[in-house]
Amino acid sequence: MKKTRLLSLSVCAALAGTLALTACSSGGGATDDGEKKLTFMFRGGPDEKTAYETAIKKFTADTGVKVDMIVTDADQYATKLQAAVAGNKVPDVFYIEQANLQSYVSSGVLADITEEVEASGVDLDNMWEYGVDSYRFDGELQGTPDGALYGLPKDVGPFAFGYNKTMLEANGIPLPDPDKPYTLDEFVQVTKQLTKDTDGDGALDQWGTGLNVQWNLQSLVWSNGGDWVNEDRTEVTVDTPEFAEALQWFADLTNVHGVTPSASEAATLDTYQRWMAGEIAFFPVGPWDVSVYNELDFDYDLIPWPAGETGESATWIGSLGIGVSNTTKLPEDAVKLVTYLSADAAAQQTLVDAGIQVPNLVDMAEEWAAAPDAEPANRKEFLDIVQDYGRAMPAAYTYGAQWYDELWTNIQPVIDGKQTAADYLAETQPKMQSLLDESNATAEQAAAGR
Repeated sequence: MKKTRLLSLSVCAALAGTLALTACSSGGGATDDGEKKLTFMFRGGPDEKTAYETAIKKFTADTGVKVDMIVTDADQYATKLQAAVAGNKVPDVFYIEQANLQSYVSSGVLADITEEVEASGVDLDNMWEYGVDSYRFDGELQGTPDGALYGLPKDVGPFAFGYNKTMLEANGIPLPDPDKPYTLDEFVQVTKQLTKDTDGDGALDQWGTGLNVQWNLQSLVWSNGGDWVNEDRTEVTVDTPEFAEALQWFADLTNVHGVTPSASEAATLDTYQRWMAGEIAFFPVGPWDVSVYNELDFDYDLIPWPAGETGESATWIGSLGIGVSNTTKLPEDAVKLVTYLSADAAAQQTLVDAGIQVPNLVDMAEEWAAAPDAEPANRKEFLDIVQDYGRAMPAAYTYGAQWYDELWTNIQPVIDGKQTAADYLAETQPKMQSLLDESNATAEQAAAGR
């Protein structure tokens, strides 16, 4: 995946630990000539910036409220927001990472906007339930339908599975069924047929797949019946046969089946670049990738993720939220901006047309997915993930992500075939449990101090 499109959970956790402060002043308010002005901080590339400029121009025309945009790339966002918080210059409106919401609430940075949203007339029933509930917090658990609203979704990010249609057709491989996932054995057999030396120089230059363990293991574990934690997020559950089988299968793609580049081969040209160059058959696709992937020199499409022992596909749904500073001088206008960007049909259309997200509005999304000129053709798969088989990332709703990040710290020997998955997970689970216990204790202390 492109590292610039996803902020690492370890960075989120570091930010969460620095927000132990109370009131801060925001950047907006009335200008010298009496005009209202808000500050809006977000992260994204040129496409996103251009789309927001268009949407906000209409917001200003409709409301008379000017908006100063502060835009960073994904890698810098957490650091710059942290600096704004520390310098008492919290933007009036800003992006919220799911994993940071509880710390923002407990530190007094983020405003409860429940009443304002209810009064605004926004039809929450026509928004993705997952997206709205991601920014609810009842004081104990995040993501519950009864929690107070501390933001609205900027988007939902279903992490889909894609394939190089041109490559499969050129190699005489039947195109996969868009409604039935490959079994893991079927997937291995297909990827073996597609991994080859196409120019005869003795080196492989076409690969079946090229998955990244940190972003792709979730699908395999969940579809195999495993998970990271129990239902109430108090016990780590990685040391199980189901989890170990999924991780071992992932490692075997390289070390046994040879259908994905090794670490050394990926160091020469990473798998994202190989996919972009048309050298990889199966690769993940997020909505944020579509505007770029639609310009590639090959046809691609979406299918369900390969399924483990459960027989059911699984994957994760990301999300960004948009929240309001607890100390904004223009709270009503700030909430108007949030509801406009999240739920206004015209604003949503602007963002969707930029090819950077799935519509937040269910009716708009269904029309978007069914469009005869849809690219990719099966973009309904994005909606199937949001409605059916997608889940929140394991650390999305815990107080900090250190416990989750611990899994990746020393996992490379497993990926390189030097340690079994079962042995590694037995070593790692106690470390993860200790960190989760600390996380939950911190959450309890924060709740007691509110």
